Amino acid sequence: MSVVSGKVIFCEGKQTSLDFRLLNRVVENLSTNKPTIVPSGSKFTFSVFVEGYFSSSAATKQQYIIFRDRDFDVKPTSNVELIQFNSMFLTHRACVENYLLDADLIHNYWQAKYTEKLNNPTSKWGHGDSPGVEVISAWIEDAARSLQDYQTVRWALADLLRSSGSRQQLKTTWTGGSGKLPQSLNLQDCEQQALVLIEQFREAVETVTQESFTESIDLYRELFSQEEFWTSKQYLIWFHGKDIQKAMQQRQSQYISLSSFFDWALNQIDINLYPDLIDLQNRISLM
Repeated sequence: MSVVSGKVIFCEGKQTSLDFRLLNRVVENLSTNKPTIVPSGSKFTFSVFVEGYFSSSAATKQQYIIFRDRDFDVKPTSNVELIQFNSMFLTHRACVENYLLDADLIHNYWQAKYTEKLNNPTSKWGHGDSPGVEVISAWIEDAARSLQDYQTVRWALADLLRSSGSRQQLKTTWTGGSGKLPQSLNLQDCEQQALVLIEQFREAVETVTQESFTESIDLYRELFSQEEFWTSKQYLIWFHGKDIQKAMQQRQSQYISLSSFFDWALNQIDINLYPDLIDLQNRISLM
């Protein structure tokens, strides 16, 4: 692999990923010395990828930032800011999708596609006009509420991993990844599945206990049950956007494709509305 001189930003995924495309929006208004954005695949192989990207002599001199989704690796801070995690910088919200799940943006996209259909009878748009911002807001919130128990368990599993200090990986889901929901979102069923993961993890890490898992369950159940959590839409920060996206599509399968919407929304999102993305932009400009 050839080494590009100047600033380098490493991110998850491929060139088609939302992360790569969001970063291009973040740096598009930098007047000089724009960075090279390098998709690096999985977040678990960042360090190996960076070492391989640079020669050993160049790595110490190279200016670079590793930027990725926060996921469940650390709790969001009380202030909306970019989160430093080891040598990486993380989104304040759980993942890139969380920034795009905005009722006004979805409404504007829906209206634009409907207007396009009216002006072009050959358009294949089949979802009619937007039901309005209020209905779309309810669609997002209803999907998030359906995930409340599942996200509680995912966060409790993440607490166990952080407290163990182990390099052994404890997954925060048993479904194969974010955006793949379990058949049951009931708290008891999710706890039972999580306990299987915990028992497997305990074989490698003796400090992990079911008691500490239960304490975390209680903590997150209380947090996610507070009225302010919902009225201030903190679920868009805490709950994983890929899970919300999946739940939204399951609950209203006749509605628009959110994947297609994301393609459009990345070109429309106002970076200046998000202090953590402004922080990232400033850090890149000062490199």
